[in-house]
Amino acid sequence: MIYVVALIGLVVVAVLLWKSFGPETAAPRGRVTGPDDDPEFLWRMGRDAARERRRSTDRPEAGTDRPDTD
Repeated sequence: MIYVVALIGLVVVAVLLWKSFGPETAAPRGRVTGPDDDPEFLWRMGRDAARERRRSTDRPEAGTDRPDTD
């Protein structure tokens, strides 16, 4: 029985020491923004999408000699 109490006490002391001297767990400084809130990210996504649309309309479909015109 004394070993169980000693083990619990050891665990409590270990947790207290870890909380006192362990690594910092403070929140990061500054505002963290997700990609959907970042104007530069959204601008790059729009630019890349426009390039891809331009590329797909400039190139004919695979296996054809000319672009599809109706």
